[in-house]
Amino acid sequence: MADEANRMAFIEIQSRMIETTGKLKQVQNQMRTKEGERKRAYLTREELSQLSDDTNTYKSIGKAFILEPKSVLLNEQEQKYKDSETAINSLQVSKEYLEKQMAEIENNLRELLQQDPGLAHQIMSMSVM
Repeated sequence: MADEANRMAFIEIQSRMIETTGKLKQVQNQMRTKEGERKRAYLTREELSQLSDDTNTYKSIGKAFILEPKSVLLNEQEQKYKDSETAINSLQVSKEYLEKQMAEIENNLRELLQQDPGLAHQIMSMSVM
């Protein structure tokens, strides 16, 4: 009876670990994407700031290019940069939370395996095959 309860607890912990790992990878991918957007906005803003104010600047909309004042494009890039910073900070908080959850799950798994060494042997024999 206790053996079956431990096996069910292991399955639950394993599913939580898989779910949390997936969420963590998703957050890391979103962070990489936002960091790329932030860098692109920064570099574009730097290049635009080097242009003189009377330079014709164009904004890409799909396959078309629309004439826009330099100040409008600079403001757009600044806003993209700020939005990316905000998103990265939010994702960092989520990442830290998920990492804490993962550590808790690992501790729960470790305790379960120390409590029932027979379960650890069963798991090892299953994963070898």
